[in-house]
Amino acid sequence: MDRIWKMSLLIVAIILTDQFSKGAIQTNFRLGEIVEVIPGFFNLTFVKNSGVAFGIGGSLSSVIRMVLFKIIPVFACFWFVYLIWDTRRKSFLLCLSYSMIFAGAVGNIIDRISMDFVVDMFDFYIGTSHFATFNVADASISVAAVLFLIDYYNEEKKKKLSGESETESEKQA
Repeated sequence: MDRIWKMSLLIVAIILTDQFSKGAIQTNFRLGEIVEVIPGFFNLTFVKNSGVAFGIGGSLSSVIRMVLFKIIPVFACFWFVYLIWDTRRKSFLLCLSYSMIFAGAVGNIIDRISMDFVVDMFDFYIGTSHFATFNVADASISVAAVLFLIDYYNEEKKKKLSGESETESEKQA
């Protein structure tokens, strides 16, 4: 199966998982309700996030939020579709990371356009120190960022090794 079809299936799976998990939280939890899953480490909760990561920008005016959190991300998604297509035969990790970023962005854009906020539900913590509450779309984007860095590191390592090979062959000549 061509890589683009595999990435398309992954994108659909991430978006559906994201939307179904958000729907389940909205249906079964009251806003702010917390269910302890792993004591001292992980809760499920229902949070409405009108900002971006860590709630940044949630208090901006509705016009600015519309431009920053709805319009620009839609255009960015078109750019990611191009990047997915462009890297489909070049780099698996890069194509995968672009696909995961795209899927996460679409998952959150669906929320922003339909409800004007994003549903977050995963709350990891140790003691009283909590990480930002997030959702499947956010997790997809975060994992993609790590994959992107791994791909970058691998490419830099290849460049360095090929540069060293050229230098050694020049010395021998």
